Amino acid sequence: MAKHEHKLEIFRGYLKFKSNVQKIWGVLIFLSIVTAIEVALGILKPPILMNYFLGLKLINWLFIIMTIIKAYYITWDFMHVRDEKPFLKNMIVIPLLILIPFLLFILLWEGSYIFDVMLDGLKEWDFDIY
Repeated sequence: MAKHEHKLEIFRGYLKFKSNVQKIWGVLIFLSIVTAIEVALGILKPPILMNYFLGLKLINWLFIIMTIIKAYYITWDFMHVRDEKPFLKNMIVIPLLILIPFLLFILLWEGSYIFDVMLDGLKEWDFDIY
């Protein structure tokens, strides 16, 4: 059985490790930093990020982008997709490149519809019965 060597770099080769254990710790630290940034933004909610862009607040766009980055590194490094053949990589990545924008479109379209219905169609936002 042939020995298969895993690639020991992340960030497109800018950061290289000496062993798989170091690489796992490096990716874990990176994912922890991104998660800490998400938690800090969720707690602080900076006023500049509360402005709307394409139907969502900027902070929500940041959460979506950081979640996609974390999902990328989890699948690419921890699930070893990086070490697979190009055909298998494409079978995993290309549907996601189609699915994620489609789901974002549905989120924005339906969310704005519900908001408009509640804003124009109801007399008040309070649903308590008298």
